[in-house]
Amino acid sequence: MAAGGRTGPSRSGQGQWALGFREPLNPNERFKKDDDGLNVRARIENVYSVAGFQSIDPSDLRGRMRWWGLYTQRRPGIEGGRTAILEPEELDDEFFMLRIRIPGGQLSSEQLRVIAGISVDFGRDVADITDRQNIQLHWIRIEDVPEIWRRLEAVDLSTTEACGDTPRNMLGCPLAGIDADEVIDATPYLLETNARFAGDPAFSNLPRKFKTAVSGCRSQCTVHEINDVSFVGVELPNGSRGFDLWVGGGLSTNPKLAVRLGLFVPPERVPELWAAVCGVFRDYGYRRSRNRARLKFLVADWGPEEFRRILETEYLTEPLADGPAPPLPSAGSRDHVGVHRQHDGLFYVGAAPSVGRVSGHVLAQLADLAETHGGARIRTTVEQKVAVLDVPEDQVAPLVLALRAIGLEAEPSPFRAGTMACTGIEFCKLAIVETKALGSALTDELERRLPDFDTPVTINLNGCPNSCVRFQLADIGLKGSIVDGEEGFQVHLGGHLASAEDDSAGFGRKLRGLKVTSRQLPEYVERLLTNYQADRMVGESFASWVHRADEALVQ
Repeated sequence: MAAGGRTGPSRSGQGQWALGFREPLNPNERFKKDDDGLNVRARIENVYSVAGFQSIDPSDLRGRMRWWGLYTQRRPGIEGGRTAILEPEELDDEFFMLRIRIPGGQLSSEQLRVIAGISVDFGRDVADITDRQNIQLHWIRIEDVPEIWRRLEAVDLSTTEACGDTPRNMLGCPLAGIDADEVIDATPYLLETNARFAGDPAFSNLPRKFKTAVSGCRSQCTVHEINDVSFVGVELPNGSRGFDLWVGGGLSTNPKLAVRLGLFVPPERVPELWAAVCGVFRDYGYRRSRNRARLKFLVADWGPEEFRRILETEYLTEPLADGPAPPLPSAGSRDHVGVHRQHDGLFYVGAAPSVGRVSGHVLAQLADLAETHGGARIRTTVEQKVAVLDVPEDQVAPLVLALRAIGLEAEPSPFRAGTMACTGIEFCKLAIVETKALGSALTDELERRLPDFDTPVTINLNGCPNSCVRFQLADIGLKGSIVDGEEGFQVHLGGHLASAEDDSAGFGRKLRGLKVTSRQLPEYVERLLTNYQADRMVGESFASWVHRADEALVQ
């Protein structure tokens, strides 16, 4: 690829391949140069699964195995205050988290039943639905991985590039193809892009992870603003439909919202444009420092105009026309929980587990219910929820009751609907605090204390600063921290994305010194929401209230 892009003299030493800087500048870049992460599969199948955990090369264990969706779990009993001071080998347990790639969150009942069986047989009956539409399993032994892959691949699922410096799972609207109001059904373009490029060695060595969304949903439920590349459904004045292209979003410790490039992508060119954007990142992305290696930093330095120029002149065979911005969605409309009519007269039922935590047995029961009451199609969402599609009207009520019986609520309280939690210290080596059990207990306690609270509110619990469940964009964002020697959280308030009612977007308000321990959390959130109810104006959202409220009301 040509190397004509401008990065300025201050970027000349950032390890950008397109500028001739190919020498690895950190340990991650060295192990990637030594051997492509995709190649570790053969060693897992032929060596490590036979000889056991102790046989695994450290560069594979803490590096390349991520290319196949495998992270070592946190060793039990290590408190959060020691997370940053221990060596990796001191944190490693001899079990793995395994992340399953589910493009667009699209599952058949057969596929879900296979995942359920793997959870029961190999993962101690634990499963998590993530906010990237994946399903994560835990307690996986290296000896069992080949058999797990065999079962997954028999039903066209995989763990390929579910982690690592790779193109991660590609997000799509869970209602693609059935939503009566969608701009365009993005399914064929998402699945073609995934099929062509997931596992392609041309894109298996990126500077960091690369997150994708392809959606025609008017609610913009895939949160395109925080992905590296997003294709957002739009309609031209002449009635033609395609996608608006956004690049450079990402959260973690230096959050940035994506920017529009201002061009219109015809549907059939989505795979080509995806490869072009990913190619820019691969070739021009910063490889010196891991902290600046995401695409968002390159986009911020170049700006959208320069990024588009490089994209069109160096990576596309022909430029694209300008296009319109997508209309902003209504506030609070980005989730798909509840009972809703499809375009064909059938219904879908979206249901909420508690903070994404389920089990293999629950997933198997969900697969059964999708066959009994619907069309055997299930979807995962970016809010750690599930949806059963193709439900006849006379089966809606029985399905809602049956889902409730297995812990999946289609008529959830605002707290059940709006609370997400990351993996937390239970399994994650980066975490400082526990999140899953706490988030579930917090939901139960708020339902008990505030039974009449009826306003949508998002509460996102993160075990560390890396924002796996988007704490900067939550009404109440909780970032794991040690508070007075106890597990607790730094509080961020009023994060929100742009909507038809408020065209601004902003990260949560971080109040100096506002931290709460995990023990204090229910009392604090109850007090905060009670103050909001008493002080808000008619129709005022929590995010709007927080940004004008007296500081005493949010402490």
